[in-house]
Parts: sequence; C-alpha cells; structure tokens
Amino acid sequence: MPQKIISLSTRGQGLYEFTAQAADFIDACGFSEGLLTLFVRHTSCSLIVQENADPDVQRDLKGFFARLVPPSDDPSMTWMIHTAEGPDDMPAHVKSALTTVSIGIPVKGGRLALGTWQGIYLFEHRDRPHRREVVMHLSP
Repeated sequence: MPQKIISLSTRGQGLYEFTAQAADFIDACGFSEGLLTLFVRHTSCSLIVQENADPDVQRDLKGFFARLVPPSDDPSMTWMIHTAEGPDDMPAHVKSALTTVSIGIPVKGGRLALGTWQGIYLFEHRDRPHRREVVMHLSP
C-alpha cells in the first residue's frame, strides 16, 4: 500500500496547511476510492481538519489554545513539572493530547472527500521553528 513521509517547516505556533501535498499523493497513487491516514511523528504538534477560507478561524483557534493551556511560566501553571525544555514544551504536549496526532480522510472519485471549506493542517504548538514529519498512508 502506498506510503510517503512529507516534511513540513514551521515558524512557531500556528496552523500550517498541507492539503495540496495530500491531494498530490492521492493523485500519484491513482486510487479512486480508499482511506488516507495521516500521522504526525511528534508529541508537541498535532493534525486537524479545519476551515481554510477565513484566516480569523486560525487566529481564534490559536488564541483559544493559548488561553486554555498557557506557557508553564504563567502563574496559573506552576503545577507543571516538565519545564526543562522551555515554558512552551509541556503546554505543547497537553495541546497535542487534546487534539490528535492521526486522522483519516476518505478518498472518493480520486479526491479527498473534504467539505468545501475544509483543509488539512499541522497544528504547531511550540514557539520555535521546527521541521515536522507527517506519514501519509493510502489504503484501498
């Protein structure tokens, strides 16, 4: 079964769309029906399907998660123990646990069966730039 690993560069916290790379992978495989499974090989970022039309949605999501899980140097987060890798690290793990590291998207007619305004995103939870790997696997 076809499989490919793609590398995505991030510039810090935020959403990074890679719908086009997933669609290109499906085209290259030549399957008309199936299931695309995506898996990110990291514990401080996640994968989500989200609106790709209005950038305010991405800003609001980023803001929501920042309020929900602030950095470990925030006075409300003094209970956190894992702080050696910086104040954004453990909160990034929590955000990743609240979202997901693997998603499945049906393929119909040789295309992703996404809705009109849906895109596939890597959700980076760390402040620093990172290079993230996503495994794409297509099952008939």
